[in-house]
Amino acid sequence: MISLPVLVVMVVVGISMAVAAVHFTGGSRVMRLVDAGQAMDRFAVDFPDLTPGTIQLTENGDTAFIDLGDGRTGIVHVIGDRFLTRVVAPSEIEFARLGNDRILTLRFKDFTWREGRFAFTDAETASAVFMALDPNNHPARQEAA
Repeated sequence: MISLPVLVVMVVVGISMAVAAVHFTGGSRVMRLVDAGQAMDRFAVDFPDLTPGTIQLTENGDTAFIDLGDGRTGIVHVIGDRFLTRVVAPSEIEFARLGNDRILTLRFKDFTWREGRFAFTDAETASAVFMALDPNNHPARQEAA
């Protein structure tokens, strides 16, 4: 039978080794979008047939919003060391709010990514993204009202 102190040491060492292994194999690495070119390249991996237009990056480089010219917006979002890419239309946005002139809050209808809060470097960029995604500016919604 193993004594309690020995068991505690074994558990602590085991957990420490598991955490170290995850860290040293890149599990704790965080990616950033360094520029619009990187965002466009990453978006093209998942959506090669779509032609990106204007690309707006968030202040911390974790999200890019890409105007697709047809009323839809491409999104490249960093999650750890991976990228989430989406194409959304205003009709797929449940709620959009622009606060402090440069903080955009979005709530998506898609249950796999419910909401996000995005800070931009300036009010003009934040407003452009807000206007593109605001469900209240969507023509289909205005006709239904």
